[in-house]
Amino acid sequence: QVQLLESGGGLVQAGGSLRVSCAPSGGSFGNIPVGWFRQAPGKEHEFVAVISWSGGSTFYGDSVKGRFTISRDNAKNTVYLQMSRLKPEDTAVYYCAADPVDDWKDYDKYTYRGQGTQVTVSS
Repeated sequence: QVQLLESGGGLVQAGGSLRVSCAPSGGSFGNIPVGWFRQAPGKEHEFVAVISWSGGSTFYGDSVKGRFTISRDNAKNTVYLQMSRLKPEDTAVYYCAADPVDDWKDYDKYTYRGQGTQVTVSS
């Protein structure tokens, strides 16, 4: 069974940058879209970004548009989320998810989901 493993989270100052990664264990992404979501304490999962299987199409949530970049390296079987100009409100657990069904903006519609990695932005 495919499990998704996120890495690269940590503590960063406001205005800084951080890159988180997602890779499957026990399998590969294959030809499926992969998305990133985040969840702040007491809040629902928020859509951050999604990338098509080829990497040719990407979509972003309004709150991160222009600051975050999603990419994938299919040779390395890894999806990245490069985060720049970070703000304290970006603080959350970031989750990787793969293979959405029907609605790629809905976290619950993804077949595979990781355990998350904490990103904390200090002011």
